[in-house]
Amino acid sequence: MTERIRQPALKPPPIRPAVPREDDPTAFLEAHYRHVWETRMHDLPFVNTALSVEAIGFQRLDGDWLGVVITPWFLNLLLVSGGGELWGDIPAGERRYLSLPCGTMQFIADDDPDIGPYQYCPLIAPVSNLPDMAMARHVAVDAIKTVFSVPATVPEAVPQAPVVEKTEVSRRGFFRRLAGKRN
Repeated sequence: MTERIRQPALKPPPIRPAVPREDDPTAFLEAHYRHVWETRMHDLPFVNTALSVEAIGFQRLDGDWLGVVITPWFLNLLLVSGGGELWGDIPAGERRYLSLPCGTMQFIADDDPDIGPYQYCPLIAPVSNLPDMAMARHVAVDAIKTVFSVPATVPEAVPQAPVVEKTEVSRRGFFRRLAGKRN
């Protein structure tokens, strides 16, 4: 008879609480991802060297920061804690669904040692099909407009009266129906 070895239960990854950012994270995120590009990602085969690093459209939504980051390896919608109601601390790798003006979107938690916890929604990865930064910016701006727009509501269908076939009715038939008699 073989003896079973008990494995200890895996602990969930620790949650490092986000430190809310008071100021617009655009410059901070651009500096971080530029450093990553120059030091760790530059020679990897899946990067698109026609692209550079840029953060676009960051604005507050329910007190937190939401915008798009373009890099030579991804184009992501990023959520950064601003101390608002949209943010929720979850372990890195976990997913959550956020109700945004455009509808519900899925975000993935991450925790970078340099920028701290953030959450992202992948828009395009890899970005190899984007020909240049102009197209990447166009996609990013469209994404921001879409995320912050409220979808048009479709009016409910107005009930239509049933179509009644018109039949020729004689004067005599008209008076018979009026009197409650059938033909």
